Amino acid sequence: MKVRILGSGTSSGVPRIGNDWGACDPTEPRNFRTRSSILIEHEGTRILVDTSPDMRQQLLAAEVSTFDAVIWTHEHADHVFGIDDLRQVYHVLGHPVRGFARPRTAAALRRQFGYVFEGNRGYPPTVELSDLPDRLQVGSIDVGIVDQPHGSITSAGLRFEAGGNVVGYATDISGMTDEMRAHYQHLNLWIVDALRRRPHPTHPDLATVLGWCSELQPHRTALVHMDQSMDYAGLCAELPNAIEPGFDGWEWTA
Repeated sequence: MKVRILGSGTSSGVPRIGNDWGACDPTEPRNFRTRSSILIEHEGTRILVDTSPDMRQQLLAAEVSTFDAVIWTHEHADHVFGIDDLRQVYHVLGHPVRGFARPRTAAALRRQFGYVFEGNRGYPPTVELSDLPDRLQVGSIDVGIVDQPHGSITSAGLRFEAGGNVVGYATDISGMTDEMRAHYQHLNLWIVDALRRRPHPTHPDLATVLGWCSELQPHRTALVHMDQSMDYAGLCAELPNAIEPGFDGWEWTA
């Protein structure tokens, strides 16, 4: 099983427009963060999670041109607006990309990007979109899904199981429910949103995430969806064992 963090940044990326690095050292390449997305692989099966505005750049860096499915966690722009680049994946595959989203998210995607799913003026649809159920099998990867609070909406929390390994992905969350606690038990790896140190209304702060890690006890944790206040070296110096800042291109293999 292999996991690659394609993008580890929040909605504005790091640096922000204006060359704003905040507290992040601009000479440390692991502080350069595109918008959050991951790629999961096992025995020839590959799943993309979210189509960030930086998807083209991310897939070029990963040297990946196809996958078996894309799962959208929710409809916010930083997780969706690279969707048009699925057109090139369609051309490489020779058929529409399989896509999955919770019903509310799927409805929002259809409203905003109808041409992607229905085609337009002679252009064929590039994605075959289905509602994301509570459990999904994609090739050799079993995917479990839970709804997570994210401010006034919900995001899909993902649990990937393959080859005896379990990986959790929890981005864009504003709290921890009992269902989520059960969902994220016994993880080999947890990739989790940790926006910044200061509290935020729709994302967890670092202290909250560390508390969840102490409670859930994943074997290893990688932090993502981080803003320009989260310097890589500073985090490495303060984080406990088995918890680390993720970065664009970070990989885990088991």
